[in-house]
Amino acid sequence: MSDVRPVRRALLAVYDKDGLVELARGLSELGVAIVSSGGTAGTLRGAGVPVTQVDDVTGFPEMLDGRVKTLHPKIHAGILADRRKPEHEAQLAELGIEPIDLVVVNLYPFRETVAGGAGEDDVIEKIDIGGPAMVRAAAKNFASVGVVVSPSRYAEILEALDADGGLSLEVRRALAAEAFAHTAGWFATAGDALPPFVGLAFDKVADLRYGENPHQRGALYAATGGPGVLGGAEVLVEGKEMSFNNWLDVDAALTLAADLDHLGPAAVIVKHNNPCGAAVQGSLSAAYAAAFETDTVSAFGGIVAFGREVDEDAARAMADVFTEVVVAPSFTRGALAAFAERKGLRVIAAPLPEPGGLDVRVLVGSALVQDRDSAPESGNDLEVVSTRQPTEEEWRDLRFAWIVSLRVKSNAIVFARDLATVGVGAGQMSRVDASFLAARKAGDRAKGSVMASDAFFPFPDAVDVAADAGVTAVIHPGGSIHDEEVLAAAETRGMAVVVTGRRHFRH
Repeated sequence: MSDVRPVRRALLAVYDKDGLVELARGLSELGVAIVSSGGTAGTLRGAGVPVTQVDDVTGFPEMLDGRVKTLHPKIHAGILADRRKPEHEAQLAELGIEPIDLVVVNLYPFRETVAGGAGEDDVIEKIDIGGPAMVRAAAKNFASVGVVVSPSRYAEILEALDADGGLSLEVRRALAAEAFAHTAGWFATAGDALPPFVGLAFDKVADLRYGENPHQRGALYAATGGPGVLGGAEVLVEGKEMSFNNWLDVDAALTLAADLDHLGPAAVIVKHNNPCGAAVQGSLSAAYAAAFETDTVSAFGGIVAFGREVDEDAARAMADVFTEVVVAPSFTRGALAAFAERKGLRVIAAPLPEPGGLDVRVLVGSALVQDRDSAPESGNDLEVVSTRQPTEEEWRDLRFAWIVSLRVKSNAIVFARDLATVGVGAGQMSRVDASFLAARKAGDRAKGSVMASDAFFPFPDAVDVAADAGVTAVIHPGGSIHDEEVLAAAETRGMAVVVTGRRHFRH
């Protein structure tokens, strides 16, 4: 069954008239009826394009200097009706409302007006009301309606209509994603400030057995109009239903695998949203083996992520370890066959996450919003503050450990050697305790390793613990009033010290 939705009726209401007449002519030649209002309708009539005025549809004139034009049930019901539901179609017919198949809208230049230093009255008049309402209505109903917010899409839309007579689900979904991004970012003022309005829209994908604990309800949602869960994840082998905690850990594991992939074949093992092992080696099978050796106890029942296509050798390397989920961008047939032999294992293909975007933490009646933390600083940002320079091998391991520390819950300490973690101290209330924990996990493998700390050392004690364990080099942000004491302690033990200048707390 085709997922192409025919376009018979389009609503055009744009501030940016670039390409408008060409689009409207093309639509008209394809037999699409055009509804429009205000200046858009005037432009089309002037160009000789047949157009029906919005007020002829609604039976109600534009009013309040054009502030009220499209805010009417005969417009919004035509956009929001889900054509997959016979009851929606029946209600439209009963009320004499014609459906709208395509919405073409772009918004008043609010941001540019603010940036240009316009007066308050001018700024207020550039606050669009009807436009965002139509855009979001059409994007919400992408199953039935196409929505276009950028003139750069006009030619592509006409080509699709000419070739197929309508728009495919894939095209409608992509257009909806653009539309939501267009409206979400529309209120952002000039400069580096976060937007004064942040709206979240998600559609339920599935109910889960429970939430984080059995007494909590849980469900999985995907961003409305987006590519799907985790950017388009697909469960390839489903041993049992994915849980709330599984999805959390898959996201954490895949994010770190993406951070490490530029270094080489990377494997990450996550437990309770913290990496308990990570490695970059010559092959994915070797990377998994090295990551597993970090903490063979915690790896039991963990989530494993790889940064690139998984082959059969990597799948076989995991054969003797109970694992909940494996996630990677793709899998060979041999790998899938090997995984299919394992009872209860879930295998998920998902694209590596891109950096950037916002991190939203919901509080009671409020929210905190910040930029997502990204993979750590380049070599140009790193400063050696010790007398001794790190060796080539130490530099390699310091950069690796610093990346891993970014994804460990604070207070975080990571010991690493030969591009593999050997001890991870996660989520401790004091930094020295995190260092004790990493040292205990590492044991004898700490000898010759390096240490990364996600934040500065308030006192030399954590460095002393690492030195006693055999750590030879340290990387940390610096910035403590006791930095000189910390450096002196490291110098006494012959350790190289690198300062990054940027903290990476993770709560």
